[in-house]
Amino acid sequence: MSTGDILGIPVPDSAIAREATELVRDSESELLFLHSMRVYAWGALAGRRRKLAFDPELLYVGSMFHDLGLAVRFRESTLRFEVDGANAARDFLRGHGIAERDIEKVWSAIAFHTTPGIPQFMHPEAALLHVATGMDVAGRAYDQFTDEEREAVTSAWPRAQDFKHAIIDAFYEGLKHRPDSTFGTFNDDFIAFRNPAFRRVDLCSIILHSPWAH
Repeated sequence: MSTGDILGIPVPDSAIAREATELVRDSESELLFLHSMRVYAWGALAGRRRKLAFDPELLYVGSMFHDLGLAVRFRESTLRFEVDGANAARDFLRGHGIAERDIEKVWSAIAFHTTPGIPQFMHPEAALLHVATGMDVAGRAYDQFTDEEREAVTSAWPRAQDFKHAIIDAFYEGLKHRPDSTFGTFNDDFIAFRNPAFRRVDLCSIILHSPWAH
């Protein structure tokens, strides 16, 4: 992998970073791989702007693995896709002798990256991964990045012309076999968007039809 930097922010090139890149690139589609690279860049740029003390290597590994749960290798899993990615990152980092406290940072950053309202109160790696994924998928915090930053990142790791529909399809393909895992998240939106027959679970109905008498 060619490394270098993005507007003065280095792209990690350690042995762990290179192995993580190779593993994810071999497991994911080009769409998800390029998305993951941009996620690292958005996160690192936001971290510099916010003056957060984050570990670039941990943020990079979190960025690489955050959507791995959507890959074909997890098409039999019934877990939340975020947990599949977090578990894979944990196993990878343990295999490299990384300290458990750092592994926990990466695990929780990935596990919570689609959970609004929580990551910003966690450690910097979790806060930045959440911001970065939201930026790349949904344009959240778009105006917090300069034209120069957006151009630099998308030039290095281009967005496909049909990225918006393609990323929805990627989520749908990774989730359609485990719809129950989307309960309580916004991930059920992807299934509902592509499958008109899908019926969401309604927590109020669950409460009203529970075995309690009142």
